[in-house]
Amino acid sequence: MPIRRRTLLTSAAALAVPSIRRAHAAATIKIGVLSDMSGQYAEASGPGDFLAAQIAAEDFMKLHPDIKVEVLQGDMLLKPDVGASIARGWYDLDGVDAIFDIPQSAVAIAVGQVAKEKDKVVVFTSAGIPDLTGKYCTPNQIQWTYDLWGNSNAITRGLVQAGGDSWFFIKPDYISGHTMVKDTATIVEQLGGKVVGMAAYPFPGTTDFSSYILQAQTSKAKVLCLANAGDDTANCIKQAREFGLPQSGVKIAALVYQDYISRSVGLESAQGIVGAMPFYWDMNDDTRAFAARFTPRYHNARPNYFHAGCYSAVWHYLKTAATMGPDKAKASGRATVEQMKALPVADPLYGSGFVRADGKFIHANRVWETKSPSESKGEWDQFKLLATIPQDKAFQPMEVLGCAFVKT
Repeated sequence: MPIRRRTLLTSAAALAVPSIRRAHAAATIKIGVLSDMSGQYAEASGPGDFLAAQIAAEDFMKLHPDIKVEVLQGDMLLKPDVGASIARGWYDLDGVDAIFDIPQSAVAIAVGQVAKEKDKVVVFTSAGIPDLTGKYCTPNQIQWTYDLWGNSNAITRGLVQAGGDSWFFIKPDYISGHTMVKDTATIVEQLGGKVVGMAAYPFPGTTDFSSYILQAQTSKAKVLCLANAGDDTANCIKQAREFGLPQSGVKIAALVYQDYISRSVGLESAQGIVGAMPFYWDMNDDTRAFAARFTPRYHNARPNYFHAGCYSAVWHYLKTAATMGPDKAKASGRATVEQMKALPVADPLYGSGFVRADGKFIHANRVWETKSPSESKGEWDQFKLLATIPQDKAFQPMEVLGCAFVKT
Protein backbone atom coordinates (compact mmCIF):
# COMPACT_ATOMS: atom_id res chain seq x y z
CA MET A 1 0.00 0.00 0.00
CA PRO A 2 1.76 3.23 -1.09
CA ILE A 3 0.13 5.35 1.62
CA ARG A 4 1.53 3.08 4.30
CA ARG A 5 5.04 3.52 2.91
CA ARG A 6 4.66 7.26 3.30
CA THR A 7 4.04 6.84 7.00
CA LEU A 8 7.05 7.51 9.17
CA LEU A 9 6.84 5.28 12.23
CA THR A 10 8.99 6.05 15.20
CA SER A 11 8.55 4.54 18.63
CA ALA A 12 9.12 6.34 21.88
CA ALA A 13 8.27 3.29 23.93
CA ALA A 14 11.79 2.60 25.12
CA LEU A 15 12.64 6.14 26.10
CA ALA A 16 11.46 6.05 29.67
CA VAL A 17 10.35 2.51 30.43
CA PRO A 18 12.14 1.05 33.47
CA SER A 19 14.36 -1.93 32.69
CA ILE A 20 13.12 -3.95 35.67
CA ARG A 21 11.18 -7.02 34.52
CA ARG A 22 7.72 -7.43 35.96
CA ALA A 23 5.62 -10.49 36.47
CA HIS A 24 2.95 -9.08 34.17
CA ALA A 25 3.14 -7.10 30.97
CA ALA A 26 2.60 -3.36 31.14
CA ALA A 27 -0.51 -1.93 29.53
CA THR A 28 0.33 -0.15 26.27
CA ILE A 29 -1.23 3.01 24.89
CA LYS A 30 -0.38 4.03 21.32
CA ILE A 31 -0.68 7.59 20.09
CA GLY A 32 0.09 9.02 16.67
CA VAL A 33 1.26 12.50 15.73
CA LEU A 34 -0.09 13.13 12.24
CA SER A 35 1.42 16.27 10.81
CA ASP A 36 3.35 18.04 8.09
CA MET A 37 6.77 16.50 8.60
CA SER A 38 8.41 17.75 5.43
CA GLY A 39 6.49 20.71 3.96
CA GLN A 40 5.98 24.37 4.74
CA TYR A 41 4.24 23.78 8.08
CA ALA A 42 6.92 21.39 9.30
CA GLU A 43 8.76 23.97 11.39
CA ALA A 44 5.53 25.28 12.90
CA SER A 45 4.26 21.84 13.90
CA GLY A 46 5.57 18.51 12.53
CA PRO A 47 8.78 17.25 14.15
CA GLY A 48 8.44 19.68 17.04
CA ASP A 49 4.96 18.41 17.86
CA PHE A 50 6.26 14.84 17.69
CA LEU A 51 9.03 15.73 20.15
CA ALA A 52 6.55 17.44 22.47
CA ALA A 53 4.38 14.31 22.45
CA GLN A 54 7.43 12.19 23.25
CA ILE A 55 8.32 14.41 26.20
CA ALA A 56 4.74 14.17 27.49
CA ALA A 57 4.92 10.38 27.17
CA GLU A 58 8.24 10.29 29.02
CA ASP A 59 6.88 12.44 31.85
CA PHE A 60 3.77 10.29 32.10
CA MET A 61 5.66 7.00 32.17
CA LYS A 62 7.84 8.21 35.02
CA LEU A 63 4.69 8.62 37.09
CA HIS A 64 2.96 5.50 35.72
CA PRO A 65 5.66 2.86 35.09
CA ASP A 66 3.01 0.16 34.59
CA ILE A 67 1.61 1.94 31.53
CA LYS A 68 3.77 1.98 28.41
CA VAL A 69 3.25 4.69 25.80
CA GLU A 70 4.31 4.38 22.18
CA VAL A 71 4.41 7.47 19.98
CA LEU A 72 4.22 7.20 16.18
CA GLN A 73 4.64 9.94 13.60
CA GLY A 74 3.13 10.27 10.14
CA ASP A 75 3.46 12.77 7.30
CA MET A 76 0.03 13.53 5.83
CA LEU A 77 1.52 15.74 3.08
CA LEU A 78 -1.24 18.34 3.62
CA LYS A 79 -3.64 16.07 1.68
CA PRO A 80 -6.98 14.90 3.16
CA ASP A 81 -6.90 11.53 1.38
CA VAL A 82 -3.39 10.81 2.63
CA GLY A 83 -4.24 11.88 6.16
CA ALA A 84 -7.41 9.79 6.26
CA SER A 85 -5.57 6.74 4.87
CA ILE A 86 -2.79 6.98 7.45
CA ALA A 87 -5.34 7.42 10.24
CA ARG A 88 -7.35 4.42 9.07
CA GLY A 89 -4.21 2.27 8.91
CA TRP A 90 -3.09 3.41 12.35
CA TYR A 91 -6.47 2.68 13.91
CA ASP A 92 -7.07 -0.61 12.09
CA LEU A 93 -3.61 -2.17 11.77
CA ASP A 94 -1.24 -0.48 14.20
CA GLY A 95 -3.46 -0.30 17.26
CA VAL A 96 -3.25 3.49 17.63
CA ASP A 97 -5.70 4.75 20.25
CA ALA A 98 -5.47 8.53 19.71
CA ILE A 99 -4.15 10.86 17.01
CA PHE A 100 -2.85 14.40 17.64
CA ASP A 101 -1.81 17.51 15.69
CA ILE A 102 -3.00 17.83 12.00
CA PRO A 103 -2.05 21.37 10.88
CA GLN A 104 -4.48 21.61 8.00
CA SER A 105 -8.22 21.88 8.51
CA ALA A 106 -9.37 19.87 5.49
CA VAL A 107 -7.20 16.98 6.68
CA ALA A 108 -8.54 17.41 10.21
CA ILE A 109 -12.14 17.12 9.00
CA ALA A 110 -11.32 13.92 7.10
CA VAL A 111 -9.48 12.33 10.02
CA GLY A 112 -12.26 13.34 12.39
CA GLN A 113 -14.71 11.27 10.40
CA VAL A 114 -12.37 8.27 10.49
CA ALA A 115 -11.99 8.59 14.27
CA LYS A 116 -15.76 8.70 14.68
CA GLU A 117 -16.23 5.67 12.44
CA LYS A 118 -13.60 3.67 14.35
CA ASP A 119 -14.62 5.01 17.81
CA LYS A 120 -11.12 6.33 18.43
CA VAL A 121 -9.78 9.66 19.73
CA VAL A 122 -8.43 12.56 17.66
CA VAL A 123 -7.20 15.82 19.22
CA PHE A 124 -6.49 18.74 16.90
CA THR A 125 -3.56 20.70 18.29
CA SER A 126 -2.74 22.77 15.21
CA ALA A 127 -5.90 22.85 13.05
CA GLY A 128 -7.70 26.13 13.53
CA ILE A 129 -11.16 26.36 11.94
CA PRO A 130 -13.79 26.91 14.67
CA ASP A 131 -16.19 24.56 12.86
CA LEU A 132 -14.21 21.59 14.21
CA THR A 133 -16.42 22.16 17.25
CA GLY A 134 -19.37 23.33 15.17
CA LYS A 135 -20.40 22.07 11.74
CA TYR A 136 -17.77 19.29 11.76
CA CYS A 137 -17.89 18.35 15.45
CA THR A 138 -18.04 14.71 16.56
CA PRO A 139 -18.11 13.08 20.01
CA ASN A 140 -14.68 11.59 19.30
CA GLN A 141 -12.66 14.76 18.79
CA ILE A 142 -11.29 17.77 20.66
CA GLN A 143 -9.85 21.04 19.38
CA TRP A 144 -7.10 21.93 21.78
CA THR A 145 -4.59 24.69 21.13
CA TYR A 146 -6.44 27.58 19.49
CA ASP A 147 -9.01 28.46 16.90
CA LEU A 148 -8.94 31.07 14.19
CA TRP A 149 -11.88 33.05 15.56
CA GLY A 150 -10.09 33.36 18.90
CA ASN A 151 -6.99 34.74 17.21
CA SER A 152 -9.03 37.10 15.04
CA ASN A 153 -11.03 38.34 18.01
CA ALA A 154 -7.94 38.99 20.13
CA ILE A 155 -5.95 40.82 17.45
CA THR A 156 -8.72 42.78 15.75
CA ARG A 157 -10.17 44.49 18.80
CA GLY A 158 -6.85 45.92 19.86
CA LEU A 159 -5.90 47.19 16.39
CA VAL A 160 -9.25 48.76 15.54
CA GLN A 161 -9.38 50.51 18.89
CA ALA A 162 -5.88 51.85 18.21
CA GLY A 163 -7.04 53.45 14.96
CA GLY A 164 -6.57 50.61 12.46
CA ASP A 165 -10.02 50.97 10.91
CA SER A 166 -9.29 49.93 7.28
CA TRP A 167 -8.06 46.42 6.47
CA PHE A 168 -6.63 44.52 3.51
CA PHE A 169 -6.35 40.72 3.65
CA ILE A 170 -3.94 38.31 1.98
CA LYS A 171 -5.15 34.73 2.22
CA PRO A 172 -4.36 31.27 0.83
CA ASP A 173 -7.10 29.76 -1.31
CA TYR A 174 -8.19 27.01 1.08
CA ILE A 175 -10.71 26.54 3.86
CA SER A 176 -8.68 27.96 6.79
CA GLY A 177 -7.70 31.06 4.83
CA HIS A 178 -11.29 31.81 3.85
CA THR A 179 -12.49 31.17 7.41
CA MET A 180 -9.88 33.48 8.93
CA VAL A 181 -10.79 36.33 6.62
CA LYS A 182 -14.55 35.86 7.08
CA ASP A 183 -14.29 35.88 10.88
CA THR A 184 -11.83 38.75 11.07
CA ALA A 185 -13.70 40.90 8.55
CA THR A 186 -16.93 40.40 10.51
CA ILE A 187 -15.29 41.60 13.72
CA VAL A 188 -13.66 44.58 11.94
CA GLU A 189 -17.05 45.70 10.59
CA GLN A 190 -18.80 45.12 13.93
CA LEU A 191 -16.29 47.49 15.51
CA GLY A 192 -16.93 50.18 12.90
CA GLY A 193 -13.98 49.46 10.60
CA LYS A 194 -14.08 48.50 6.95
CA VAL A 195 -12.49 45.97 4.62
CA VAL A 196 -10.94 47.77 1.64
CA GLY A 197 -9.71 44.69 -0.21
CA MET A 198 -8.48 41.13 -0.16
CA ALA A 199 -6.41 38.84 -2.34
CA ALA A 200 -6.35 35.03 -2.46
CA TYR A 201 -3.28 33.18 -3.72
CA PRO A 202 -2.80 29.58 -4.91
CA PHE A 203 -1.72 27.15 -2.19
CA PRO A 204 0.70 25.47 -1.99
CA GLY A 205 3.49 26.75 -4.21
CA THR A 206 3.25 30.53 -3.96
CA THR A 207 6.44 32.23 -2.82
CA ASP A 208 6.27 35.59 -4.61
CA PHE A 209 3.66 37.77 -2.90
CA SER A 210 4.71 41.05 -4.50
CA SER A 211 1.54 41.51 -6.54
CA TYR A 212 -0.62 40.98 -3.45
CA ILE A 213 1.53 43.33 -1.36
CA LEU A 214 1.22 45.93 -4.10
CA GLN A 215 -2.57 45.61 -4.02
CA ALA A 216 -2.50 46.18 -0.27
CA GLN A 217 -0.30 49.23 -0.69
CA THR A 218 -2.56 50.67 -3.40
CA SER A 219 -5.65 50.16 -1.21
CA LYS A 220 -4.30 52.61 1.42
CA ALA A 221 -5.36 50.19 4.16
CA LYS A 222 -4.09 50.99 7.64
CA VAL A 223 -3.80 47.26 8.48
CA LEU A 224 -2.43 44.46 6.31
CA CYS A 225 -3.79 41.22 7.72
CA LEU A 226 -1.99 37.99 6.85
CA ALA A 227 -4.50 35.16 6.97
CA ASN A 228 -1.92 32.46 6.34
CA ALA A 229 0.73 30.56 8.29
CA GLY A 230 4.24 29.18 8.31
CA ASP A 231 6.61 30.05 5.48
CA ASP A 232 3.87 31.98 3.67
CA THR A 233 3.57 34.39 6.59
CA ALA A 234 7.35 34.80 6.74
CA ASN A 235 7.58 35.54 3.01
CA CYS A 236 4.76 38.08 3.21
CA ILE A 237 6.45 39.88 6.09
CA LYS A 238 9.78 40.12 4.28
CA GLN A 239 8.19 41.32 1.06
CA ALA A 240 5.95 43.85 2.84
CA ARG A 241 9.11 45.30 4.36
CA GLU A 242 10.73 45.50 0.94
CA PHE A 243 7.72 47.47 -0.32
CA GLY A 244 7.97 49.81 2.68
CA LEU A 245 4.56 49.13 4.19
CA PRO A 246 5.60 49.06 7.87
CA GLN A 247 7.88 52.05 7.35
CA SER A 248 4.91 54.03 5.98
CA GLY A 249 2.79 53.32 9.05
CA VAL A 250 0.82 50.26 7.85
CA LYS A 251 0.29 47.86 10.74
CA ILE A 252 0.76 44.17 9.96
CA ALA A 253 -1.33 41.57 11.77
CA ALA A 254 -0.51 37.87 11.44
CA LEU A 255 -3.42 35.63 12.40
CA VAL A 256 -1.27 32.49 12.83
CA TYR A 257 1.99 33.81 14.20
CA GLN A 258 4.93 31.97 15.74
CA ASP A 259 8.23 33.10 17.23
CA TYR A 260 10.19 31.06 14.69
CA ILE A 261 8.64 33.27 11.99
CA SER A 262 9.81 36.53 13.54
CA ARG A 263 13.22 35.00 14.14
CA SER A 264 13.52 33.70 10.58
CA VAL A 265 12.81 37.11 9.03
CA GLY A 266 14.67 39.06 11.70
CA LEU A 267 13.39 41.69 14.12
CA GLU A 268 14.33 44.49 11.72
CA SER A 269 11.59 43.26 9.37
CA ALA A 270 9.21 41.77 11.95
CA GLN A 271 9.20 44.58 14.54
CA GLY A 272 5.74 45.84 15.37
CA ILE A 273 3.86 42.85 13.94
CA VAL A 274 0.95 41.79 16.13
CA GLY A 275 -0.10 38.19 16.68
CA ALA A 276 -2.10 36.06 19.11
CA MET A 277 -0.40 33.19 20.94
CA PRO A 278 -1.76 31.41 24.03
CA PHE A 279 1.77 30.22 24.89
CA TYR A 280 5.19 31.85 24.62
CA TRP A 281 8.31 30.10 25.84
CA ASP A 282 9.43 33.08 27.98
CA MET A 283 6.04 33.64 29.61
CA ASN A 284 6.83 32.34 33.11
CA ASP A 285 9.08 29.96 35.05
CA ASP A 286 7.14 26.86 33.95
CA THR A 287 7.27 27.72 30.24
CA ARG A 288 10.98 28.51 30.50
CA ALA A 289 11.60 25.16 32.22
CA PHE A 290 9.83 23.32 29.38
CA ALA A 291 11.83 25.28 26.81
CA ALA A 292 15.06 24.30 28.57
CA ARG A 293 14.16 20.62 28.09
CA PHE A 294 12.78 20.97 24.57
CA THR A 295 15.38 23.23 22.94
CA PRO A 296 18.47 20.95 23.04
CA ARG A 297 16.46 18.19 21.36
CA TYR A 298 15.01 20.44 18.63
CA HIS A 299 17.91 22.01 16.73
CA ASN A 300 18.28 24.54 19.56
CA ALA A 301 14.93 26.16 18.74
CA ARG A 302 12.43 27.25 21.38
CA PRO A 303 8.99 25.59 21.48
CA ASN A 304 6.06 27.46 19.95
CA TYR A 305 2.42 27.27 20.97
CA PHE A 306 1.66 24.31 18.66
CA HIS A 307 4.46 22.33 20.29
CA ALA A 308 3.29 23.30 23.77
CA GLY A 309 -0.29 22.50 22.80
CA CYS A 310 0.70 19.01 21.69
CA TYR A 311 2.43 18.39 25.03
CA SER A 312 -0.60 19.72 26.92
CA ALA A 313 -3.12 17.66 24.95
CA VAL A 314 -1.14 14.41 25.10
CA TRP A 315 -0.60 14.89 28.84
CA HIS A 316 -4.33 15.38 29.47
CA TYR A 317 -5.23 12.38 27.31
CA LEU A 318 -2.76 10.14 29.12
CA LYS A 319 -3.91 11.40 32.51
CA THR A 320 -7.47 10.57 31.47
CA ALA A 321 -6.47 7.10 30.28
CA ALA A 322 -4.78 6.40 33.61
CA THR A 323 -7.87 7.58 35.50
CA MET A 324 -10.19 5.38 33.43
CA GLY A 325 -7.77 2.48 33.19
CA PRO A 326 -5.98 1.81 29.89
CA ASP A 327 -8.29 -1.02 28.84
CA LYS A 328 -11.40 1.16 29.16
CA ALA A 329 -9.71 4.08 27.43
CA LYS A 330 -8.68 1.86 24.52
CA ALA A 331 -12.13 0.29 24.25
CA SER A 332 -13.99 3.49 23.33
CA GLY A 333 -12.67 6.78 22.03
CA ARG A 334 -16.01 8.42 22.65
CA ALA A 335 -16.00 7.41 26.31
CA THR A 336 -12.43 8.67 26.64
CA VAL A 337 -13.30 12.05 25.13
CA GLU A 338 -16.25 12.31 27.52
CA GLN A 339 -13.89 11.69 30.43
CA MET A 340 -11.41 14.26 29.05
CA LYS A 341 -14.25 16.76 29.20
CA ALA A 342 -15.10 15.76 32.77
CA LEU A 343 -11.57 16.19 34.12
CA PRO A 344 -10.32 19.75 34.68
CA VAL A 345 -7.23 20.69 32.69
CA ALA A 346 -4.17 21.85 34.60
CA ASP A 347 -0.69 21.82 33.16
CA PRO A 348 2.36 24.09 33.37
CA LEU A 349 2.12 25.29 29.77
CA TYR A 350 -1.51 26.19 29.12
CA GLY A 351 -2.53 26.63 32.74
CA SER A 352 -6.02 25.86 33.97
CA GLY A 353 -9.01 25.33 31.75
CA PHE A 354 -11.61 22.80 30.69
CA VAL A 355 -12.84 20.94 27.63
CA ARG A 356 -16.28 22.19 26.70
CA ALA A 357 -19.15 19.88 25.77
CA ASP A 358 -18.61 20.58 22.05
CA GLY A 359 -14.95 19.53 22.30
CA LYS A 360 -13.22 22.92 22.47
CA PHE A 361 -10.50 23.34 25.10
CA ILE A 362 -11.23 26.66 26.81
CA HIS A 363 -8.22 28.60 28.05
CA ALA A 364 -6.79 32.11 28.05
CA ASN A 365 -5.35 33.70 24.90
CA ARG A 366 -2.72 36.45 24.62
CA VAL A 367 -1.85 39.22 22.17
CA TRP A 368 1.82 39.97 21.51
CA GLU A 369 3.75 42.62 19.61
CA THR A 370 7.12 41.83 18.08
CA LYS A 371 9.97 43.73 19.70
CA SER A 372 12.34 46.01 17.85
CA PRO A 373 16.02 45.01 17.67
CA SER A 374 16.84 47.57 20.36
CA GLU A 375 14.22 46.11 22.73
CA SER A 376 15.34 42.49 22.35
CA LYS A 377 17.82 41.12 24.87
CA GLY A 378 18.70 37.95 22.99
CA GLU A 379 18.16 35.69 19.99
CA TRP A 380 14.81 34.31 21.18
CA ASP A 381 13.62 37.41 23.05
CA GLN A 382 10.95 38.27 20.48
CA PHE A 383 7.71 39.59 21.99
CA LYS A 384 6.13 41.92 24.49
CA LEU A 385 2.69 41.17 25.91
CA LEU A 386 -0.07 43.58 24.85
CA ALA A 387 -3.15 41.92 26.33
CA THR A 388 -4.45 38.76 27.97
CA ILE A 389 -7.88 37.52 26.87
CA PRO A 390 -9.50 35.59 29.74
CA GLN A 391 -10.86 32.15 28.99
CA ASP A 392 -14.49 33.26 29.27
CA LYS A 393 -13.95 35.76 26.43
CA ALA A 394 -11.41 33.91 24.29
CA PHE A 395 -13.76 31.72 22.21
CA GLN A 396 -17.18 31.84 20.60
CA PRO A 397 -20.12 30.50 22.64
CA MET A 398 -21.34 26.99 21.87
CA GLU A 399 -24.70 28.25 20.65
CA VAL A 400 -22.98 30.24 17.91
CA LEU A 401 -21.01 27.27 16.63
CA GLY A 402 -24.00 24.91 16.84
CA CYS A 403 -22.42 21.51 17.41
CA ALA A 404 -25.15 19.01 16.49
CA PHE A 405 -24.73 16.61 19.42
CA VAL A 406 -24.71 19.34 22.10
CA LYS A 407 -27.86 20.83 23.54
CA THR A 408 -27.42 24.52 24.40
